[in-house]
Amino acid sequence: MHFMAKKDPTDLSVEEKLKTLYQLQTTLSAIDDKKALRGELPLEVQDLEDEIAGLTIRIEKIQTDIKDFQAAILQKKAEINEAQASVDRYQNQLNEVKNNREYDTLTKEIEYQTLEIELCNKKIREAMIKVEEKKHDMESAEEIIKDRQMALDEKKSELNEIMQETKDEEEKLKAKAKELETKIEPRLLSSFKRIRKNARNGLGIVYVQRDACGGCFNKIPPQRQLDIKMHKKVIVCEYCGRIMIDPELAGVKIENAAEEKPRRKRAIRKKAETETPAED
Repeated sequence: MHFMAKKDPTDLSVEEKLKTLYQLQTTLSAIDDKKALRGELPLEVQDLEDEIAGLTIRIEKIQTDIKDFQAAILQKKAEINEAQASVDRYQNQLNEVKNNREYDTLTKEIEYQTLEIELCNKKIREAMIKVEEKKHDMESAEEIIKDRQMALDEKKSELNEIMQETKDEEEKLKAKAKELETKIEPRLLSSFKRIRKNARNGLGIVYVQRDACGGCFNKIPPQRQLDIKMHKKVIVCEYCGRIMIDPELAGVKIENAAEEKPRRKRAIRKKAETETPAED
């Protein structure tokens, strides 16, 4: 029985490497296009979720503050009751005083406890104002949450709709990209990924278009173009660093651009030929 050994990525010819790399690029570009359909939606969803989470924490903090103020109010009310009981007790004792010293002492105590009651009432009023302010803040935050939640639901449903449409295709493309990656030697693959990451349009490998780099459109010298056509080594653009491949190997047809130029030259040559005898 004869088993075909799977080719080691390092054993591939430069031509095969470039061809596989270009197939990977087109697959990854297709995934990028699917992601582009989602546009800013994932970021907008994330921002809204973060804002809602922040507002929820704020509401929890406000609720804690309200509870603290309400507890302080209860405490001050208890202190008022205590002070009032003392005032009543001292008032009763005033009826039984035996000398001026006792009278003065009791009068001062009544005065002190009365001031305590006034102070507690003042603190209660202040705390009640704070509670009202906090309740108002909470209502505002709840209104904002309601508004943001509506926007979030809308964005999520929009995103889910797009995801449903593109999910299956994207999964297939991802599987294809993973399979292609196994056929490329790790060193070349990591170089390609690095170039792609730094490239504005996500292109790590491009084909030559009109004697120029398909990525940055800078002109490529004829000798370098010849080297690209030879497929003997991996050649990168000296301007943008992208890997370059000739259109034929990439499987791209550019007949129109190639045909137009010779036709014009032939027309000029014919014109020159017809004009020459007339001048003689």
